[in-house]
Amino acid sequence: MATPTAETMRPAPLPSDLEIARQADLKPISEVAARMGLGPGIVEPYGHHVGKIPLEAIESLATRPKGKYVVVSAITPTPLGEGKTTTSVGLAQGFHHIGRTATVALRQPSMGPTFGIKGGAAGGGWSQVVPMERINLHMTGDIHAVSAAHNLLAAMVDNHLYQGNAANLDPYQVAWRRVVDINDRGLRQIITGIGGKANGLPRETGFDITAASEVMAVLALADSLDDLRRRLGRVVVGWTPGGEPVTAEDIGCAGAMAVMLKEAMKPNLMQTLENTPVLVHAGPFGNIAHGNSSIVADRIGIHGGDFLVTEAGFGADMGAERFFNIKCRTSGMTPDAAVLVATVRGLKVHSGRHRVVAGKPLPESMLTENPEDVAIGAANLRKQIENMRMHGVPVVVAINAFPTDYASEHAVIAEVAESMGARVETCTHVKDGGAGAADLARAVEEAANEGSQFAPLYPADMPLSDKIECLATKVYGADGIDCSAQARRQLAAFTDNGYGHLPVCIAKTHLSLSSDPALHGAPTGWRMPVREARLSAGAGFVYALAGDMRTMPGLGSHPAAESIDLNEMGEIEGLF
Repeated sequence: MATPTAETMRPAPLPSDLEIARQADLKPISEVAARMGLGPGIVEPYGHHVGKIPLEAIESLATRPKGKYVVVSAITPTPLGEGKTTTSVGLAQGFHHIGRTATVALRQPSMGPTFGIKGGAAGGGWSQVVPMERINLHMTGDIHAVSAAHNLLAAMVDNHLYQGNAANLDPYQVAWRRVVDINDRGLRQIITGIGGKANGLPRETGFDITAASEVMAVLALADSLDDLRRRLGRVVVGWTPGGEPVTAEDIGCAGAMAVMLKEAMKPNLMQTLENTPVLVHAGPFGNIAHGNSSIVADRIGIHGGDFLVTEAGFGADMGAERFFNIKCRTSGMTPDAAVLVATVRGLKVHSGRHRVVAGKPLPESMLTENPEDVAIGAANLRKQIENMRMHGVPVVVAINAFPTDYASEHAVIAEVAESMGARVETCTHVKDGGAGAADLARAVEEAANEGSQFAPLYPADMPLSDKIECLATKVYGADGIDCSAQARRQLAAFTDNGYGHLPVCIAKTHLSLSSDPALHGAPTGWRMPVREARLSAGAGFVYALAGDMRTMPGLGSHPAAESIDLNEMGEIEGLF
């Protein structure tokens, strides 16, 4: 493993991501499509550099060989993030530097965080997706289509109550809220229907961000238009007074929702700075949903080169676990290797000796050479490697290198990874593009050829409460779970109504392996509270709330929106 020295790790500051993106030599989208084996006329262009791929491409590509399937996740992230998207892009580019071909599949960024604190979410430096402005702002309108379909159902639910309530939906047990793709804390809890009888029935409800919509989770897990239509029909909007589920089919809205999502079902095709194909499709929330891009994108991309690299949201205890136990269970696709992204700064935070606040500079104490802090924080690295390996997949640790790192700190990460049976490589893809991830690509190829023994962590017929406890104890390191009386009743009701076979998703903080965001490293000696259980019948999972989950973010004191503008040339400024 090549480990850069302190001197080589301190180059001149990079230009901003947007400045780098504008230097890109973009290829016509038809040429990018040809690199995946998509012939002329298949991709529907949205301008010169973005396209949509019809679902018929799945069948047309079926005669091509399948590539190796690689999932990228990370240690438990700090508020700054560890660079999963950048590493996914860099790795895909890196394959081309070693004579292999690759496609990368990513979630579509939400505009809420883009205007909130991130300012963009398409990778970084010389490993990013372009055009940067398009991927971060509207793109082909998929997120708006999800919002519209979701809110049509909300309107139909309220109208159903107003028009006589033939489905006997209990107004106090309506579970379907509204969504918008903007951070707006003022919409978290609202009252609708005020102003007289003509304006509907007064009812307490609220808004979530669109990424948290079950419709978005459905879009990512559906494998065809027929499957999309069936899943939308199964969406539960609420319950009768007797505890029976009321669905979108009962309300008469599922067909119209499918129509609104017909174009959004087509994955979007873009490219990296080095013209590697990128499939960008769906963007389900990583806390209360599975946090992975779409199955249809993966079914197209798996035939698009020697490797398909896909990213799973948050740490390996969340996005990767759901990739293995929800997405792969649904798609039937089997991963060949997993990449775990680690950073020196992330492991220093997990030592518990430093406090990092998003939007503020790193504390000076984190910028000094301190392999001891890295070693303490590496408990998190060990557990996340274990979380991936327990699913039977070979693991490669990618050290996402920063100019403020020291060789001694990288050496600690390497020693820990190798002691856990993982391969490890240091990467400089942010600074050097695909060339900086070539060694990582070689390691991933070796791991993928090793032979995956993939298996989900629990069987479908395991009781829901046991599935939750399995994840809490095996993946999160808890001693057990403490279910509230309400959660026990809800899980029993889901089972009685025929949903007991579904996989589970734990809605918890992404900042800790535990359910307490203040606990760093790999906490032990704790129990996971399950205060409530909810059903995503259309998407096909049950989720348990193990903490206070914000499904509608708020804006900070100085949101990124303050810096985003048009310059005198009509160009977008302020994305970073």
